[in-house]
Amino acid sequence: MRWFNALAAVVLFFVLSSSAFAQAADGGIQVKVDAIFTNYDKPDSPGCALGVIKDGRIIYSRGYGMANLEHNIANGSKIAYDIGSTSKQFTAASILLLAQAGKLSLEDDVRKFIPELPAYQKPVLIRHLIHHTSGLRDYLTLFSLAGVNFDDTTTEADALKIILRQKALNFAPGDEWLYSNSGFFLLSIVVKRASGKSLAEFARENIFDPLGMKQTIFLDNHKRIVPRRATGYAPNPRQPGSFQTEMSNFEQTGDGAVLTSIEDLLLWDQNFYEPKVGGKAFLEQMQAVGAFNDGRKHDYAAGLFIDEYKGLRKVSHGGSWAGFRSDLVRFPEQKFSVACLCNLGTANPSRLAMQVVDLYLADQFKPQDGKPAAANANANRPAPETIPLTAEQLAEFAGSFYSEELDTTYQMSVESGRLSVVDRNETKRPMLPAARDAFRLLGGVQYEFSRDAQGKINGFGVSAGRIRNVRFVKQAK
Repeated sequence: MRWFNALAAVVLFFVLSSSAFAQAADGGIQVKVDAIFTNYDKPDSPGCALGVIKDGRIIYSRGYGMANLEHNIANGSKIAYDIGSTSKQFTAASILLLAQAGKLSLEDDVRKFIPELPAYQKPVLIRHLIHHTSGLRDYLTLFSLAGVNFDDTTTEADALKIILRQKALNFAPGDEWLYSNSGFFLLSIVVKRASGKSLAEFARENIFDPLGMKQTIFLDNHKRIVPRRATGYAPNPRQPGSFQTEMSNFEQTGDGAVLTSIEDLLLWDQNFYEPKVGGKAFLEQMQAVGAFNDGRKHDYAAGLFIDEYKGLRKVSHGGSWAGFRSDLVRFPEQKFSVACLCNLGTANPSRLAMQVVDLYLADQFKPQDGKPAAANANANRPAPETIPLTAEQLAEFAGSFYSEELDTTYQMSVESGRLSVVDRNETKRPMLPAARDAFRLLGGVQYEFSRDAQGKINGFGVSAGRIRNVRFVKQAK
């Protein structure tokens, strides 16, 4: 038996010495990894927790900076972080498990479970929600336009209410891809109505407990005490160099709301190789990208982006919410993953994680085809033009405008030769004229005004990133 152990040791030595993982064994690569996180590795700063996973175990884990500045608690692998949209894979997994159990079909019309949803020209299917091809306007953007204070508590009822008010979609279901938190929030409602349990309960019973993820929950009660929970932070604008807390009081789930740790993500990561939950067919569905109505594929699967990095297949999803940022990136063929969970709103865990990947997988990247990297579409884009409008022309747009879809009123006023918009929170924003009847804000929000048969302004549609043409109607004086 001794000769076998000796032979195994020799084989292991040669395997390790042929790759970057040999450096990991003697700590060489870990020094380089730590250097990536130097800006966060301070006792007076929030930061990140890192987990490097290879062949089913964590080969390097460290916390950088503090999980809680008030109580001097350091970041680390056992700390629970809000992972924002990285949560979406757990919502999608819950839906696939219900489909596997025969409780629903991905081809079901969402109105089978949410009949109060408006009947649009074409049905929105459950698979459209999973793949971000539903055309549903993003409810977080709608909240913002409606003047919701993101520090306030919002609930499942609040999120559902604003989605139900929408009279139109961004586009016909299946025609385009546009990231929408509304779709994944609605999946939480589907889970509840198909299973009789909240998403938090269903995921705990069918995913987290079976995998032993003892520190992972969908947080649907913002007052709940969560052991070893990190505090989220952002830079304090009133005192440069210091921080302020940035926590979430939102209670709706599905699009986010998972709290988890590096050690628990290891257990979830391993389920993609040795499934205790779902089985082989489930894992294939989790990683099967969707398709448009014309048959073209996109790169989004079930809460996961599927693409390539330097010739290697990559499965990943990032998250951003309140003072938290996260990413979990997996290279299936290499059985290698990096989890990076941060509690500072200015951190970029996706960039940090890929720098770690570059260190560990440097000798496994495949030669590229020589094509230059795609240029940043915004890099050389000229600033949007503005057009001059007279005071008389600007006065046409002044007045009070109400949106039934947002249940809010905007005031348009002209001051010092400029049109401004004022929302329900009395926040005034100057508008820049982009065309005869079009204005924009510096943040990219677009306003397209409409006229009646007599040529008088009678309303406008507002578009902003993940929402298009939300209607406002001019109110009589």
